[in-house]
Amino acid sequence: MNKLREKIENKEKILGTLVSLTDPCLCEIMGNLGYDCVWIDTEHTYMSAKEVLCHLNGARSAGIPAVVRLPQNELTETKRVLEMGPDGIIFPMVKSAKELKALIESTLYPPHGTRGFGPLRAIGYGSLDAKEYVTKQSFDLCRFVQIEHIDMIEELEEIVKIPYIDGFIFGPNDLSGSLGEFLNVFGETTLSKIKQAIEILRKHGKYIGLAGGMSQSDIREWSKLDLDMIFAGADWCFVYSAGKETLNNLKNHF
Repeated sequence: MNKLREKIENKEKILGTLVSLTDPCLCEIMGNLGYDCVWIDTEHTYMSAKEVLCHLNGARSAGIPAVVRLPQNELTETKRVLEMGPDGIIFPMVKSAKELKALIESTLYPPHGTRGFGPLRAIGYGSLDAKEYVTKQSFDLCRFVQIEHIDMIEELEEIVKIPYIDGFIFGPNDLSGSLGEFLNVFGETTLSKIKQAIEILRKHGKYIGLAGGMSQSDIREWSKLDLDMIFAGADWCFVYSAGKETLNNLKNHF
């Protein structure tokens, strides 16, 4: 069982951050800093499959679990990432139970799903028995779905019945857009819908996360929701913020 699944099953809190740039040293740095998990993003970045693989190796070298956010509803890219053996994957911008059911089934081998056979790094390039991987280790993969649209919340009572979903992660920015108050993530309507969804998820014993912001005020506000998992900040944000602060210090003293 991978470390991430252990934390989820033990109901432990998970503190993570995003990696969007391509150098695999960034995953090592996040692991060395002490984050519980690193989120490798392929939805909004120019990252190639090879660069994702290098990130996964970098994360493994630092002992930090890694999840990959997949491109929206992209079967071929999903297959490629699955064969790399990440600790988890994230499906973004899902809008219905029917859509999500098909996505989850694409990660499971028959008879549970529709995943084609062809594991590479996932079986250590042959060091693991392929049949044992299919029947046992492949279920260690953590499968997350983002709540980024009101349509998903409207179907949430049905969605929580779908098996093999390990957690739900709110994406407040896009969710706010579907509610007519784009980027007003702390708006009355957006917060009320998030709380409504949390109530449903808690009722069904689901693991709940959120990705958004990195400021002290952002983190303080999100902490009021008593989440199980939060992803805050990103590599490029950290470089920009620290670089700007250092430049301002230089200008103030020289």
